[in-house]
Amino acid sequence: MNTRHPEVAEWFKSLQDNICTALEKADGKGTFHEDSWNRPGGGGGRSRVIANAQVIEKGGVNFSEVYGQTPESVKASMETDEEEFYATGVSIVLHPHNPRVPIIHMNVRMFEMSGGTLWFGGGIDLTPHLIHDADARFFHGQLKEVCDKHHEDYYPKFKKWADDYFYIPHRKETRGIGGIFFDYLKPKDSVEFKTLWSFVQDVGSTFAPTYTALMDKNKDLPFSEDEKNWQLLRRGRYAEFNLVWDRGTKFGLQTDGRIESILMSMPPLAQWEYNHQPLEGSDAHFTLKHLKKGINWLEFYRD
Repeated sequence: MNTRHPEVAEWFKSLQDNICTALEKADGKGTFHEDSWNRPGGGGGRSRVIANAQVIEKGGVNFSEVYGQTPESVKASMETDEEEFYATGVSIVLHPHNPRVPIIHMNVRMFEMSGGTLWFGGGIDLTPHLIHDADARFFHGQLKEVCDKHHEDYYPKFKKWADDYFYIPHRKETRGIGGIFFDYLKPKDSVEFKTLWSFVQDVGSTFAPTYTALMDKNKDLPFSEDEKNWQLLRRGRYAEFNLVWDRGTKFGLQTDGRIESILMSMPPLAQWEYNHQPLEGSDAHFTLKHLKKGINWLEFYRD
């Protein structure tokens, strides 16, 4: 099927370009390698990967535009009988070298079904290996600012949604400090389409200045061998969430997406250690105690 809104995919391509340029500049060494790909059932995308750079150990900034017959598993999960789908968006995951620099994820997307159903989804969340209170306040402050520009209810609603979504039930802990997450934002008419699309654009545009500020602030901070080991353990938690619970990963697999792009979010190295307990009073111990839902990160100060 052909989308009724080709300008959306074009803007997502420009967002991918702008974010890659900003990250390369902030990193100071690495460059993105691009793979263009075609999906057998319809559509394709541009996967851009950076590896072994100065700040970023591995990361991806992916654009996709896919369409075709709706798989039965997707129909069931979305509770729809619409025969064809169209989806476009940008997804990002970055894994830094320094455990003082957090992992970050963003996804902004639009879905359209052959029966006329259309919706936006997306969000940004931060996964610090070691929580720093000022960074948490800054990150959530940036997201609140972009949400408040559009609706005063957005930040509290989408922040809670992120807390609930980026949660690892089998560990009873959040993946990180959350952020915002939204889905199934369905415009009722062309005016509301423009309003919601503007919000999605602003969310996408806030990614680069927010994360590059965190990169610049933390990239040269010292860390211990124990903290590097802790980083690998937290990466293991990240992999657990993405492989077991993440809806985007499942959608990509169900729609015969490009596997290299789908699993781009996996860290380059991760570790699992039996019943690991961080040293009481350490930054790792502090972090583990605060991987909880419902924390007001805007007013979070470490005692």
